[in-house]
Formats: sequence, structure tokens, C-alpha cells
Amino acid sequence: MDTVNARLDMYANEVGAKFAKRFANASLVITQSEVPKTTQELVSLRASQINGCGWCTDAHTKELAAAGEPAVRINLVATWREASVFSEAEQAALAFAEEGTRLADAYLGVSDETWAQVRKHYDDNQTAALVALVAMINAANRLGVILHQRGGSYEPGMFAGAID
Repeated sequence: MDTVNARLDMYANEVGAKFAKRFANASLVITQSEVPKTTQELVSLRASQINGCGWCTDAHTKELAAAGEPAVRINLVATWREASVFSEAEQAALAFAEEGTRLADAYLGVSDETWAQVRKHYDDNQTAALVALVAMINAANRLGVILHQRGGSYEPGMFAGAID
């Protein structure tokens, strides 16, 4: 993590380290869910782009690439509505990510139409995981932006052993 240029190293103090560890552990529920890993990364990337989080955008872009996602899919996430490379289920998840991220811009938050599309493609457990994912990535984005964590130094899988 680029803690050199960040305003505060959350891991270098007691409160920050406790919070970061619990935050990471809570995310295990999502990563271990039946929502495809690619979908999780696409959703996280899209929310991170919207929120302007360089650290998270860097991380999720690199995780997608490391998982073998073609550059065209990664590059078109920001314009997914105008792309033909995403499945109907991925499009539902991306719409859900956008509407769940842009709450201040949407009177009703997630629209009934988007909710119906999510429910068409995802069962109860997967939908719960998507709800949690959108909430968690938005929280992570806010941490990154508030702390000025810059993108560029992330290495795929760098936190894999840090969670217990």
C-alpha cells in the first residue's frame, strides 16, 4: 500500500490496525460467496472509478488482469453500457454497483428495474453478497480517498495472507 504518500498509515496505529483487520475479515464473507470472482472485481472496479479512488481502481484492475481477464473487458468497465463484452448478469451487477454507489444522485437509490435484473441472475445468497460488496467497496473507496492513497503500487494478491 502506498503509505509513504498517504495522509495516515492505518496499519501503524492501534485503532487503524484493528479496524483494517476487521474490515478485511468482514470482506471474506463476500469473497467466499458464490458470486463469481470476476463479477466481484468488475463491481469493485466500477464503484472505485465512480468514487475516484486511485488505490482501489489500481487494485481491482490488476486483480482482473492477473485472473486472465482480457484488457478490452477491463478497459470498458467505465463504459459498460456501451460495450458488448459483458454478460447480462455482469451488466445487472454493474448497474447495481453504479446505482448503489451514486445514492446521492438517485432519488430512490437502486431502481426497481435494476433490482429485478439482479434478482433474475443472482439467488438470495449471491444478492446478499452483492449488497455487502457494494457497501464494502464504497467504504474502502472513502478510506482511500480520505487518506489520499494513490494507485500504482498494488501487486495482485498482496493482502491474501493478511486476513485470518
